[in-house]
Amino acid sequence: MSIKENLAEIKDKISKAEAKAGRTPDSVKLMAVSKFHTLEEVQEAVNCGQLLFGENRIQEAEKKFSALYEQNPDKNIELHIIGQLQTNKVKSAVKIASCIESVDRYSLLEEIEKQCSKIDKVINILFEIHTGEESKSGFTSEEELIKALSACETGIFPHICPKGFMTMAPFTEDEKLIRKSFTTLRELATKLQKQFNKLDLSELSMGMSGDFVLAIDEGSTLVRIGTSIFGQRDYTNK
Repeated sequence: MSIKENLAEIKDKISKAEAKAGRTPDSVKLMAVSKFHTLEEVQEAVNCGQLLFGENRIQEAEKKFSALYEQNPDKNIELHIIGQLQTNKVKSAVKIASCIESVDRYSLLEEIEKQCSKIDKVINILFEIHTGEESKSGFTSEEELIKALSACETGIFPHICPKGFMTMAPFTEDEKLIRKSFTTLRELATKLQKQFNKLDLSELSMGMSGDFVLAIDEGSTLVRIGTSIFGQRDYTNK
């Protein structure tokens, strides 16, 4: 199937999952995860109306999306950084991205603020939460997470705009474990939104190609789909 057909199929599945969960239509955004896929493939997705993308390799994303922005000056293309972000990559990341979804430590917030202040850019972020045993990234300390949220709410990081939370479910076929991961994030998000009511923390980025229907049922507002859109990744020459 073509990228166009794959996108149509995924959007149809999202709509059906929304309806089944009693959600309003278009309450879930679709992110196309384009890592290891070519500029030409991403451009094909743009031509089909897909404008939100996710990448986790900064050097690859910088080259690909700089060209993509140039080729499509009239389109509001958005790039989210979704992989664990090293401090030394923040400078490049904030230049090309509209959102960093993988904020997993307080020190990363400090570096994002530092680099955004240099270019006078306000960037959206999501706090990545560790909810699955096999996930190696994300906040594990609620105390540190609360410290980060407090800093954002009190204006310590004026160039950072928190939008919500992100998680990765464990890599398992056990639906109970997957669902538990999503439920954990939703419940934590609900609790923290009440605690930090000056912030809008409504974005829940959870669900990928194999589990996004479950994620939507548990309240996801943004699903990250790669393989089901672009096909298997070609890791050769990478």
